[in-house]
Amino acid sequence: MIRTNNLHLNNKNGVLYFTFPSLELAGIKHGFSTRLGGVSEGIFASMNLSFSRGDDDEKVLENYKRICSAIGTDYRKCVLSKQTHTTNIRIVTEADAGKGIITERDYDDVDGLITNVPGLTLVTQFADCVGLLFYDPVKKVIAASHAGWRGTVGMIGKKTVDKMVAAFGCNPENIKAAICPSIGPCCFEVDTPVFEEFNKLPFQDKESFIKEDGGGKYHINLWETNFKTLVLAGLKKENITVTDVCTKCNHKYLFSHRQTQGNRGNLAALICLNERN
Repeated sequence: MIRTNNLHLNNKNGVLYFTFPSLELAGIKHGFSTRLGGVSEGIFASMNLSFSRGDDDEKVLENYKRICSAIGTDYRKCVLSKQTHTTNIRIVTEADAGKGIITERDYDDVDGLITNVPGLTLVTQFADCVGLLFYDPVKKVIAASHAGWRGTVGMIGKKTVDKMVAAFGCNPENIKAAICPSIGPCCFEVDTPVFEEFNKLPFQDKESFIKEDGGGKYHINLWETNFKTLVLAGLKKENITVTDVCTKCNHKYLFSHRQTQGNRGNLAALICLNERN
């Protein structure tokens, strides 16, 4: 089974999912799925949360019903991103409820979602890329972003925080955040062109997230890079939970694009503001 010192692994009715200490707060519900607890089969077994990889739509919908029930949210009010490795972020409203799950999306190129609407569940998808979750308990605003390596070097974490500030008046020092399971520094090897993009980031101690292997190969620590980006955005270090779970190392329990050469389903990060009484 998955080993972690930083996250909490939950089991509700056979659905296994992670929660993050920094986000285990009264105002929200959240979770990050595993492969376990769904009804999909074959390469999608069993908690696949993607409608676009060739799985049966009815099985994917049932998987959403199960993960949302486990977390305590309404699958009919989920709002799914449309990820294309951009740094585009969408403000989500009541009119978006169900988009990507039970109704068609009328947007594209969206790798980040923000809302202040209670009851809406923001959903982003993963199979090695980094998920970022945010909550401002003062302004009652949540966000979810997808940080692949392009999103990471594009500093989508900071751009998400900046948009929370601009759109809702959030103070970064109040924002709680989580960096979700993804491919770890143990397994994320890149070549020179990708290394050069990370080397452009405005951090002095690049040796903390870049390790040169020789022969034009490098290992990149996406967790540390995104952590530095969130701190640069103004978040307090103590308000950020950083994963210690690598999707590739744990591919029996988590979907990994690299491990399966793309023959896989998707995990999901979900976050929802509680309904106001």
